[in-house]
Amino acid sequence: MDTYAYDAIVLGGGPAGLTAAIYLARARLATLVVDTGSTGGQMNLTHEVANYPGVAATTGAGLGQVMRAQAESFGARVISQAEVTRLELDGPEKFVEVEDEGTFTAPVVILAPGGAPRTLGLESEARFKGRGISYCATCDGDFFTGQDIAVIGGGNSALEEAVSLTKYASSVTILHEFDHFQAHPWAVREARANPKIRFVLEQTITGFEGDERLTAVTSVHKRTGEEVRIPVTGAFVFIGYVPRTAGLPPSIRLTGRQEIVTDELMRTEVAGVYAVGDARAKRYRQITTAVSDGTIAALHAAEYLGELRRRGE
Repeated sequence: MDTYAYDAIVLGGGPAGLTAAIYLARARLATLVVDTGSTGGQMNLTHEVANYPGVAATTGAGLGQVMRAQAESFGARVISQAEVTRLELDGPEKFVEVEDEGTFTAPVVILAPGGAPRTLGLESEARFKGRGISYCATCDGDFFTGQDIAVIGGGNSALEEAVSLTKYASSVTILHEFDHFQAHPWAVREARANPKIRFVLEQTITGFEGDERLTAVTSVHKRTGEEVRIPVTGAFVFIGYVPRTAGLPPSIRLTGRQEIVTDELMRTEVAGVYAVGDARAKRYRQITTAVSDGTIAALHAAEYLGELRRRGE
């Protein structure tokens, strides 16, 4: 395949990766974004973004498309639905091979692989995935119009998406493993104030029932051992995300949670390689923190490239 040289390659098209691309391309650096999914990353799973500063409430997918258009307007090239077949990061020149597209080289790579929805790991969950079980309210909410559904989880995503799902469903039952929520207080208040939402707390999910499609969720009360069966035709699982870091070279140091280790400038321990967004080891994961990561990485990467040029490397 043909080989193409760039100044910087961004692996991932979520808010962190796209922000890095915007800054790099605007600095007139030849920039390539390689995204293995649909542009927007985890934003695509968010029905409504209401807390992005300076922007009226919008959809996550819509915000992602605006970011992509900005990056492309400054000259960045974006490849979506890509399959990376080779990734070499250790030398001064990095190599990224993309099936049907070619081999791309650059002295800088910014890793922005994001995360994937965490699953419960139950056999019955895998069986009903796409047949009643979903991980994306934006994608699948309207399929459950007028139906009784469950939301599993107790963080911000679970409560916010439960509220958004009430626009379609007749009722939403939130099942959570604790007697309290990890979500922000305002998200809890909004969910509790919605008459379509009820709460079943301190539950361990034991399985999903049905024939061709889901008909019920089963659980056990963690303190009393009481078995609970909730008839539903849909279940949305929002219990967090796992970083998409499988397949990275061994030189990229990961935490025990498989998150990428960086310094405050988003640098990994490999020269010229940065990491940003949800796959990076950090405490908070929001669109705004992802954008911050991408900004910092791009600004330092531009300085790094300038230094390489001054040294004639």
